[in-house]
Amino acid sequence: MPVSVTFRNMESKDVWRDTVQEKISKLKKYLDYPLEANVVLTTEKHRQIAEVNLVANRLTINAREATEDMFSAIDGMVDKLERQLLKYKEKIRRHKVNSTLPEADWRMNVYAVESFEEGVEPRVIRTQKMQVRPMSVEEAALQMELLNNEFYIFTNVASKNLNIIYRMKDGHYGLIEPQGG
Repeated sequence: MPVSVTFRNMESKDVWRDTVQEKISKLKKYLDYPLEANVVLTTEKHRQIAEVNLVANRLTINAREATEDMFSAIDGMVDKLERQLLKYKEKIRRHKVNSTLPEADWRMNVYAVESFEEGVEPRVIRTQKMQVRPMSVEEAALQMELLNNEFYIFTNVASKNLNIIYRMKDGHYGLIEPQGG
């Protein structure tokens, strides 16, 4: 995990750099994907400031701590990061609903029309298989954001029907649900 440490208004010390890298590397247990951390250690008057920007697969967390001692500033910063990561993991866990709905495999075909003449049939230019999992609308929106997709197909645990959530041009979300039953 890459951890960059920048020193501002102070001398670069390996002790602080090693402490930051050791403590940040322990946070890796909270996330399944690679982390990148940018830490800035600053001295201002009688304050020692430790700031971090942690990036992990579209998740960005920032933390800052200012104290009279650099080691306590680093510890405070890491504690704030850990609390934010635990809060994020709890949010993800709450969205995962244990459901008895089965997962389904769907095939998506993309068609192309070479001309708009009558009698010309569109042809399949790409086929993609998708696994459709049961989840809440909120979790589907989160999954769509994490995957950076324009739409996401899922089985809605509330209605037990296949739904499609999509991103509209204004940045909001739309939901397509089957009508009736």
